[in-house]
Amino acid sequence: MSEILTCTWAPTVMSGPRLSGKSRTALSTLIPDLSGARLNEHLLSPVLRAEQLGIDYLLVAQRWWGTGDEIEGSSYDCLAMTSFYAARTERIKLVTAIHPGFFLPAPIAKWGATIDRITGGRWAINVTSGWHEAEFGMYGAELLEHDDRYARSREFIEILRGAWSSDEFTYRGRFYDVRGLSLEPRPTQPSLEIWQGGQSPAAIEMAAHHSDWMFLNGGPPEKIGRIIETVRKQADAAGRRVRFALYAIPLCRATDAEAESQINKMVESIDRETVARKRARTSGARGMWASSDDPLTLLDTNEGFASRLIGSPATILGRMREFHALGVDCFHLTLHDQLFNREVLPALR
Repeated sequence: MSEILTCTWAPTVMSGPRLSGKSRTALSTLIPDLSGARLNEHLLSPVLRAEQLGIDYLLVAQRWWGTGDEIEGSSYDCLAMTSFYAARTERIKLVTAIHPGFFLPAPIAKWGATIDRITGGRWAINVTSGWHEAEFGMYGAELLEHDDRYARSREFIEILRGAWSSDEFTYRGRFYDVRGLSLEPRPTQPSLEIWQGGQSPAAIEMAAHHSDWMFLNGGPPEKIGRIIETVRKQADAAGRRVRFALYAIPLCRATDAEAESQINKMVESIDRETVARKRARTSGARGMWASSDDPLTLLDTNEGFASRLIGSPATILGRMREFHALGVDCFHLTLHDQLFNREVLPALR
């Protein structure tokens, strides 16, 4: 069996979601008026700790605007934060979330090649088609229909790959037009890793034909297994291989009973009005945050508790190995549970 990889969030959001009175530690809360050395320490110390713990990937997300209530709050800029972490880390690989429509692909190809060179090959991109529709108008980006956003992302990826692998590259598409592009500097290798999210048919088609990795919202093995099987069939037909990263929030206690008691209390404290607002705000997505009978999907914005890394260290490790056998090569984790960090993470190696 191959090695189980791990990923965590960069702590760049200014506030975390508050869907339950007991789950407010799902994402760290950042005091908005920090600046200078205090802000630098707040942004950097969790990342250095993740590197010490052996985490493989750091996802630098971009929330252009958020309430910090039913969804996460606004974040610090993804490009600035990637450069910040690139200069201060040594081993962890940086994955920058980039929204087509907010950025042009050729300049991002150049920026990414530069970061890749500076870090010695420690950079990858998460091409994020976007679901929070209010952000587009705020920042002057064109809001397309759901499937068209994925069509734009496919063109974005095609230009990235062409720019990185060709001496001169020309592309004429529906959304982008690049003529005679000669990229300098070139990255350390012809094709850098490309990640994506989403679970709709359009997202699955894009993953199967264009991306190297697919981020999955949390869920039980039967749900995750179905998604992986669907993507693999399409990727096999295209002669490609896609890898999968599953979002999961650990709740590790000495015994299964202790963990179950705590998660039950969290479910009891769910704020149903906030959850209803979350569903309204995420209506621009398809295939994610779908209606579910599992109340654990309501505890955080990306359904991390629904992966049920809940229980004793042995129970959680067994659950992770079950997902791994289905095809989950990487777990996208929060690192707030210290028992999990001490007892489970080392066992993954």
